[in-house]
Amino acid sequence: MSGLIGKKIGMTSIYDADGKSIACTIIEAGPCVVTQVRTTEKDGYSAIQLAFSDKKEKNTTKPMIGHFTKAGTTPKRKVVEFKGFEKSYNLGETINADLFVEGDFVDVIGTSIGKGFQGVVKRHGFAGVGGQTHGQHNRGRAPGSLGASSFPSRVFKGMRMAGRMGGDRVKIQNLKVLKVMNDKNLLIVSGAIPGPEGSYIMIEK
Repeated sequence: MSGLIGKKIGMTSIYDADGKSIACTIIEAGPCVVTQVRTTEKDGYSAIQLAFSDKKEKNTTKPMIGHFTKAGTTPKRKVVEFKGFEKSYNLGETINADLFVEGDFVDVIGTSIGKGFQGVVKRHGFAGVGGQTHGQHNRGRAPGSLGASSFPSRVFKGMRMAGRMGGDRVKIQNLKVLKVMNDKNLLIVSGAIPGPEGSYIMIEK
């Protein structure tokens, strides 16, 4: 799918024509530089590699510096390949937020906020126990039994237990583009998107 690399700015709300408040997210979409053009003849598939957000040259490896120099641009932080562009682009061209128009529906991919090590109540939505009857006083948020004893004498894979939560790749589908600000390369899309403010995301058409 064609798209852009962007950065999550934050959330706000806007009013539609009927005066209804809509929760939405502001995204800095581009400008993205074309750093490589994949072709079926050479690579076996067609795609465009885009790069976004400047990076210090001292923090960039020499092979990547050469890669960006070939495209005629400065070192970038985020590099992603996209397929399915209707228009053909050349090396070094810039793609901006005007790739999208108001009313488009997009998918947004990002990394969810890491929550660290969490118990089963927060991680999997376990209810916990209600009262403290029958002498129970400290097992309210415990997971309970993990399985049978003599058979199978082990814990099955996939058992919902405490562990690290968040920090996963998440795709949110069918978000409506409510507004496009081409002069500032900003998109306003309906609803929430994964990740903290300032995190990099991919917007697919």
